[in-house]
Amino acid sequence: MTAQTAHAAPSTTHAGHGTRRKVLWGAQILLAAFLLIASGLPKLVGQADAVETFELIGWGQWFRYVTGVIEVTGAIALVIPRLAGLAATALIGLMAGAVLTQILVIEPAWSALPAAFAVVFAAIAYDRRAETRELLRSLKR
Repeated sequence: MTAQTAHAAPSTTHAGHGTRRKVLWGAQILLAAFLLIASGLPKLVGQADAVETFELIGWGQWFRYVTGVIEVTGAIALVIPRLAGLAATALIGLMAGAVLTQILVIEPAWSALPAAFAVVFAAIAYDRRAETRELLRSLKR
C-alpha cells in the first residue's frame, strides 16, 4: 500500500469525527442564531422584557449591554471556524453566570436551559481545541 492509498482510505475514527463535526456545526449555527436574534439583540435594543430582567437582577442596565455585546460577539465568532472554540469556551462562562442568576435571582427552573447550552458549548470547545491552541499560539508570536 502506498502512502497515497493509505491516506485516501479514512479510518472509522476520522469518519466519526466528520459526522460529529457536522452535528456540532448544526448546533453552532442554531446557538449562534439564538444568541444573536433571541437573546443578544433584544438586550442591545432595550426590549422591555430584557430591561425588566436586568432590573430584577439589580446590577443596572449597563450589565444588560455588556451581556448583549458578549452574546452577539459570541454568536458571530461561533460561526467562524478559527474562533469557534474560543467563543464556545467564553460562552461557557456566560452560561455559568446565567445558571447562577436563574437559580439565585430569577427562576431556578429556567437554569436548565443555560446549563444545557453550556454542555453543548463544552462539546464545541473540545472539538475545536486544536484550532483554539493554534489561534492562541499565533497570538504569542
